[in-house]
Amino acid sequence: MLDDSLLDDPEALARADRRELLRGAAEAGARVRTAARHATEAGIPELKPDGRPRAVLIAGPGLAATGVAELLATLAGASCPVTRLTPTGVAPAGGALRWELPGWAGPVDLVLIATPDGSEPGLELLVEQAYRRGSSVVAVAPTGTPIAEAVEGTHGLFVPMATAPYEPNSPLAASAPGVLWALLTPLLALLDRTGLVSAPPEALQKVADRLDRVAERCGPAIATYGNPAKTLAADLAEALPVIWTEGTSAGPAGRRFTAALAELAGRPALAAELPEALAAHSVLLSGALAAAADPDDFFRDRVEEQQVLHARVVLLRDRPAGGLTAAPAARELALSHDTAISELEPEEGGDLETLAELIAVTDFAAVYLALAAGA
Repeated sequence: MLDDSLLDDPEALARADRRELLRGAAEAGARVRTAARHATEAGIPELKPDGRPRAVLIAGPGLAATGVAELLATLAGASCPVTRLTPTGVAPAGGALRWELPGWAGPVDLVLIATPDGSEPGLELLVEQAYRRGSSVVAVAPTGTPIAEAVEGTHGLFVPMATAPYEPNSPLAASAPGVLWALLTPLLALLDRTGLVSAPPEALQKVADRLDRVAERCGPAIATYGNPAKTLAADLAEALPVIWTEGTSAGPAGRRFTAALAELAGRPALAAELPEALAAHSVLLSGALAAAADPDDFFRDRVEEQQVLHARVVLLRDRPAGGLTAAPAARELALSHDTAISELEPEEGGDLETLAELIAVTDFAAVYLALAAGA
């Protein structure tokens, strides 16, 4: 059960936030600026690539690397294949994971390593393997870690991860709001130099400014009725989030929201892209999870009853391709099954800005759900 009163009590939220998740969400804009400065100090703006790489291969542990890979692949589009190297191993712990380059990888390919830990032996082995193949290697990780030494020892490029003094020495949650931007920002600056994405310094500054504005709207001091993140958290308090996305940027934002709900708040969620989501989830909305599945009197006393989980659609929208939109059909399907729907749509801006806004609002919502539920 979610404690609704906690959402509008900033002091109680601060006491409950033992992992500093709210602070990380509020400082996302500052994290982008720090990470961009680290990229500059590492020499990324002075790089003179020979041309575009044949392929970009991304390695790293868990949700952190998955999120970075998805976002870079989305932004790169068809200009270059961006692939995450899936690890193998007997356990999810960093020491048990191993990464292997595909057999075709060689000197014309770029290997990116993104890790908030930096002590994974499997990534050190990957660096050595890439060095033997002649592939270029760039890593973003905490400074002073084994992976930093491995990359520098094989003439790769290492960029220190932007961390905060209050963050613990233990490994950070991969879905923590600050982790994504600390890993992603230097790699955006790098791929801008190679011509794969458009992320010049002024674009990264706009991203940081947009994140700051979201923090002002979604911060703990803003009451629920005027706070889109708190409103979304309250909407999802006793629901199964069914996240439908529309637009290029919304897809990875929706999948990140699903991952953050699971890792930070311990909440299950489903995600799918429109228009395919209408067919994929139509039976789900007409089954036992639909609100219409409860035929009894809506006003009966439910205090003594076990809480029933019903689906609630969350529609995340960016600019749809070609101006065509499936949003009206999505609303009609949800409402025809008495399923409530929440909608988020970013303000106008570039692809990076709109993506940042969707991620930031849903990050705040996941954090509020985690804190109010005592996760």
